[in-house]
Amino acid sequence: QVQLVESGGGLVQAGDSLRLSCVVSGRTVNAYAMAWFRQFPGEHRRFVGGISWNGDGTYYEDSVKGRFTISREDHGNTIYLQMNSLKPEDTAVYYCAADRRGYYGANGAEYDWWGQGTQVTVSS
Repeated sequence: QVQLVESGGGLVQAGDSLRLSCVVSGRTVNAYAMAWFRQFPGEHRRFVGGISWNGDGTYYEDSVKGRFTISREDHGNTIYLQMNSLKPEDTAVYYCAADRRGYYGANGAEYDWWGQGTQVTVSS
């Protein structure tokens, strides 16, 4: 059993920064490729960015490039999403996901495990 737990969400103002964390626990053996998704009200989850199992590779959705950065602890199953210059349109529930085969792309169906989500609200 593998669990993912996100934390760090909250209410901020436009232009502020926020850092989300996601910890993978349970029967973990190797580091997993991981990703962040977000879900706007009434919509499906959308890819934000992903990171390879060793942190050497990252991939971002265009609207967050230059503002958001994904990182991970060395040899660990904790990833972070540093969000800078936040905009009201970044308001969403943010989810982390993990994949045991090394995938960190935009297709949510490829991921094996998901967290419960953390709300990020950006006021104007």
